[in-house]
Amino acid sequence: MLLRRNRALTLFVAILGLIAVLSAVVPVAMAAGGKPIPVDQYKELAKVMTHSFAVGLGGALANVRNVEDRIDLIRSFIGPVRFFPDNSGYFYVYDSKGVNIAHAIQKDLQGKNLWDYKDAKGKLVLQALFEASKKGGGFVDFYWLKPGTKEQMPKLGYVEPIPGTDYFIGTGVYLP
Repeated sequence: MLLRRNRALTLFVAILGLIAVLSAVVPVAMAAGGKPIPVDQYKELAKVMTHSFAVGLGGALANVRNVEDRIDLIRSFIGPVRFFPDNSGYFYVYDSKGVNIAHAIQKDLQGKNLWDYKDAKGKLVLQALFEASKKGGGFVDFYWLKPGTKEQMPKLGYVEPIPGTDYFIGTGVYLP
């Protein structure tokens, strides 16, 4: 019962934080009046959102010891979140061995080990993302299946470690 209340409070605080971030950043990004939004603005939003969710998840997971409860919390935390003006922004979480813990769009990836996964250009995507997260966070370019398409598109991902865990969280910007 206490865990459920703690989860609900954590999710509520995360949603309030998300609303605050989006209300501060998205109008600036959309101020161009219908003109294409510069990639730098998407990058900044991706970085701010990922950092906020990494810190939030770290706090929410601090007292959750059961692995299944941790995974459930992560999935419920990131699952409904979409951002960027076209809703192409979403989160994913992996552990340090390349196992997908949660993916907001591609639920079929959850539980699969993608450590040796190569994108359309032969890049070991998860290994590159993990290396960036080990450094405290960073951007990685790769190809990934864009929601609503059937082909891999160029993407600039941003990842950060989730404090106090063996996980990292990321998002990305699909490039034109």
